[in-house]
Amino acid sequence: MKDERCNVLVVGSGAGGGTVAQRLMPLVKRGLRVLVLEQGPRLEDHEFNGSEVDMPPVLYEDGAGFLTADGSMTLAFGRAYGGSTVVYTGTSLLPPRRIIGTWEVPGLDADDLERRAQRYQKENSVHLLPPEKINENNHLFVKGCEAAGFRAEQFPVNVKGCRGSSLCNVGCPNGAKQGTNRVQLPAAEAGGVDVVTRATVTRIKAGVQGGIAEVTVADTTEGEAGLPSEWEPGEYRILADHVVLAGGSIGSSALLLRSGFDSRLPRIGQGFTCHPCFILVGEHPEPISNDVGHPKSFYVDAAAREGWLLETCMYFPFVTAKNLTGLGVDVTGFVEAFPRLQMILAMVCDEAVEENRIEVDSRGRPVVHYTFTYEVKERLALATRAAARIFFGAGALRVHAPLSVPTTLTWAEVSALNQRIQGDNFLPGRTSVSAAHLMGGCGMGHDAKDSVTDSWGRVHGFPWLRVADSSLFPNALEINPYLTVMALADRVAEGVLQEYGIS
Repeated sequence: MKDERCNVLVVGSGAGGGTVAQRLMPLVKRGLRVLVLEQGPRLEDHEFNGSEVDMPPVLYEDGAGFLTADGSMTLAFGRAYGGSTVVYTGTSLLPPRRIIGTWEVPGLDADDLERRAQRYQKENSVHLLPPEKINENNHLFVKGCEAAGFRAEQFPVNVKGCRGSSLCNVGCPNGAKQGTNRVQLPAAEAGGVDVVTRATVTRIKAGVQGGIAEVTVADTTEGEAGLPSEWEPGEYRILADHVVLAGGSIGSSALLLRSGFDSRLPRIGQGFTCHPCFILVGEHPEPISNDVGHPKSFYVDAAAREGWLLETCMYFPFVTAKNLTGLGVDVTGFVEAFPRLQMILAMVCDEAVEENRIEVDSRGRPVVHYTFTYEVKERLALATRAAARIFFGAGALRVHAPLSVPTTLTWAEVSALNQRIQGDNFLPGRTSVSAAHLMGGCGMGHDAKDSVTDSWGRVHGFPWLRVADSSLFPNALEINPYLTVMALADRVAEGVLQEYGIS
């Protein structure tokens, strides 16, 4: 085992880890060492080929097939240089003040978070796309919303030089999406921060001064995408004055659990939340230009009122087929009509409940337990009804509705949507559902009895240890957490800087 030493060790390179890495550049100028470890690979630009076959195994945990313990829901999260910022669509909304207030975390101020998030809005080129970048799928969504009485809003997205490839979820092949892999990490490395990829932290523990991380650096295999690690493959022991965990909701929680921190912090892994969602499609009589232009430009926000959101989307034939519920012609007919499909992503907000938690198995691998509550099922039904009305308002001939029996709805049945689409029709394991925006597990709060960290991400009882990712959320956020995570990570980094007398 090889020994390494650093002043600050950052585990993870996504929205949290990349932000912390860049903010800690002043330490490097003082001659201190900041080290970032990323489990996934660093890809060269030409390796982003846009293939739904090639890219998921490289960029996602379990090839985008990570399942909850009962197999009823797929959880999507990135594993690469840049984390999940490489594979999400770039939607960038400010922290919702109403939700931050409901968290009631001492010392966490919504105004402060918004100011920090606004800085990253500017730094990561967040803006509204011009009309020429809006494709027909998005125009149909707006048309359908007007007909159905919903208010469509345009997403601000973090892109620069977008060429409209619509391949955001498998890594932008044009380098347009401004994730941490394009902005914060390159800046940090230019400022002297060390980034090591293919490095898995298996365990952390308290040292005489600071923390000790046990790390495995993987070798590359023949034909594997991505550059070799910056370090020689093998086992490492890293001594650090400060450790910042930014491996995401599942990654950070699992690392603390397999390291035994739950003996003093019983809330580790508790409070897991996400946004359960499924792809809805409506078949039109003519082909739709869905695979040209930015895929996710508009949304309907009913989160505060009814707990659901609808977003425009574009998914590949395989992913679309996988997400259609049912068998036989109810599925094959829509797959065959793929060029004519309008797509909407129905997404609902859940709440932290005791049943939903992160654990680790005997090998230390994360296991996520998730129960679909009555409220979540009802919100899925409400979202599906709204989407169906939008589809038909836009001129769709028929709609695939997972919570309808049978799942195919025609225009003649639009008046019966409330009766046909029911939350009780949701069957875990048979209704295809996935989730993004994984949150919770290391929630902020008052003390070790009700939380894992304070409002600055400091782990209770371990002054050398901090968390800087979506696991900090005490309860669900109603939106994409990208800018909220960056704002919280900015606070975490500020706290580390203050430890060294830098304000």
